[in-house]
Amino acid sequence: MTAQDHALCSHCLLPIGRRAMRRTVNGEACAFCCYGCCIAYQVKHGKTEEWEAAWLLIRLGVGGFLSMNIMLFSLLLYSDAFSGADAEMLPWIHLLLWLFATPAVIILGGPFLREAWLHGMEGRLTSSALIVLGVGAAYLYSAFATIEGSPQVYFDTATMVLMLFTAGYYLDAAGRARAARDLQPLLAAESEWATVVIGDGEYRRPVREVDAGVLVRVRPGERIPVDGVIMEGESHTDEALITGESRQIAKGVGSHVIAGSINLDGPLLIQSCGLANATRWAQICRSVRDALIRRSPSQRLADNIVGVIVPIILVLGIGASVYWARHLPFDRALLIGLAVLVVACPCAVGLAAPMATSLGIGRLARHGCLVRDPAALEVLARIRLIAFDKTGTLTSGQARVVAIDSDGTSADVVLAHAAGLERHSEHGLACAIAAAAAARGLKPVAIHDVRVVPGRGIRGKSDGRIVAAGSAALMRELGWSLTPNLAEYGRRREASSHSVIYVGWDERAYAVLSLDDTPLPEARSTVEALRRRGVRVTLLTGDLPAAAVRIAAAVGIESGDIEAGLTPDAKRAALERRRHDHGMVAMVGDGLNDAPVLAGADVGIAVGSATDLAREAAAVVLPPGGLRTLPWVIDVARAVRATILTNLAWAFGYNLIAIGLAMVGVLQPVLAAAVMAGSSIIVVLNSLRLERLPQPVPSAAAESAPASRSTATSNQKAA
Repeated sequence: MTAQDHALCSHCLLPIGRRAMRRTVNGEACAFCCYGCCIAYQVKHGKTEEWEAAWLLIRLGVGGFLSMNIMLFSLLLYSDAFSGADAEMLPWIHLLLWLFATPAVIILGGPFLREAWLHGMEGRLTSSALIVLGVGAAYLYSAFATIEGSPQVYFDTATMVLMLFTAGYYLDAAGRARAARDLQPLLAAESEWATVVIGDGEYRRPVREVDAGVLVRVRPGERIPVDGVIMEGESHTDEALITGESRQIAKGVGSHVIAGSINLDGPLLIQSCGLANATRWAQICRSVRDALIRRSPSQRLADNIVGVIVPIILVLGIGASVYWARHLPFDRALLIGLAVLVVACPCAVGLAAPMATSLGIGRLARHGCLVRDPAALEVLARIRLIAFDKTGTLTSGQARVVAIDSDGTSADVVLAHAAGLERHSEHGLACAIAAAAAARGLKPVAIHDVRVVPGRGIRGKSDGRIVAAGSAALMRELGWSLTPNLAEYGRRREASSHSVIYVGWDERAYAVLSLDDTPLPEARSTVEALRRRGVRVTLLTGDLPAAAVRIAAAVGIESGDIEAGLTPDAKRAALERRRHDHGMVAMVGDGLNDAPVLAGADVGIAVGSATDLAREAAAVVLPPGGLRTLPWVIDVARAVRATILTNLAWAFGYNLIAIGLAMVGVLQPVLAAAVMAGSSIIVVLNSLRLERLPQPVPSAAAESAPASRSTATSNQKAA
């Protein structure tokens, strides 16, 4: 027996067995013995989105069973199966259809009736009002026809319309429920814990309870939970997630630290400067959450259009009935008005955008591209400017040794001494030095008695002599001299925003290592591919201007399209300026600091290595290493938008002609329902053409990346 065999279902508390169904509900991982228990648990314990999706699925299942029986008997009626000797069965079949249709209309039509009522109380008419009127008219007419013994009933029309729209509502609710589940673990700024120092004791407290002036202990490797000032200790911090700066920042007593940054190598005692829920990190979380619940402009536009169409259809339907009542019997005139309402139900219009969008999303998902906001594809197709973050987006996000400037000593000897020290450290730059030595096939020098000097570097002993690697301040503390050439090398590298590490032994510094983030091999080809598609590219980064200019030149972004040293708010302001000049804009980023601008852009795009918050703020998430797929994603988005426009043109034109035919009495309600279904089928078939879109073509840069790295390694060996 395994532990899983003893685990219990979260709903019925029975053993879940080996084929358990697992689902995150209200941010908690749950296990269920069957899908029924999963749905029941969501109905009973789920929050708004999960509860709504579960109830719609239940309605869809029950309504589908009833509608299936209604359609079966309706097909028999349309084929005249109950004629001749079997004609006496016809009233009973109508009564049976009525019995099936009544619960189906109540179960499936409940949400539409509620929505139409609420919007009506606000003085607004939406598509729900048209659905309720069309379905209600078909049902009531059929009920009176059954009572009076009329040969024509249209219960199938009422249930078919409701099934189509309920399926669409369920897909929408399920998508919102998934987004809500994904968002639960992202509000880390509000759920973090802090080690609070009170007197001689240390206590773990929720970060939301930390007030201004409280002392907080942060150990190496931990995330700093509050904005504050260092009271004790020295270290380096990684602020890339907040500010976008790729370099590790040296911190000491009196230095300010930012909540959300990572303490790298030394214990710190920090005095909080304010409430934890007022930090930049917490503000970023809240801004993203607010942006995700706002309605898109396309949704508001659709509501306005429907609000105009619904009263027009009502007037046309009533007008047709009144007109024909002068020339035909009242029941036939009523059928003409009913046909107008039925054929005007916006099934094809309702499927025009969702069907094409769903196929486009599925196409992208098969290649690892996640689309969180369906409206993003239509917007992305109209984008004419894309702004990129630098660190982790156009670059690898990891430091690498890019140069070794020595003063009369072999680069291999310098790197072997540095690697001997840095293999005892977990600092990000130490890992880069160890990797550079390994790439050259060097054996690190054996060093013992290693001691990290927080904020300055690392030192140890080899064969009785001191070996050190770190900042110029560490060299001065040891009393080691820097030759003029070596000092000039270091100043020049630092001026171009490289991270520099001096390496020395025998009481002098022998070389300076320069480390920097490097562009992704596919970055340049991606920028060029976007330009060929008429998309302008710009760079918005929190890093230093020198680093931004260097990376932009490497990937092919023009100097006039660069803004550096930006805070998250400044990035958002810069994006707003570009929106004013270029219309709709997209933002590509990966860090926590990118979350507000990703949420504020018309389309936010996160790369696969992005932080959780950046991924949730973005409408589109590219797979790891998938920057090269961005031009293809735009191609898919443009194809989806073209399909949507074609579908809408067809649906509106088709419905316009069908409404005209219904008003002149050519279409009976049953034919109107068939015409409505035919319009939907044509929209579906047109949307299915998206399945034939080309596959993403790997960029030359991506394919040649291994060769490029080999060449770079060879060049470094020759340095």
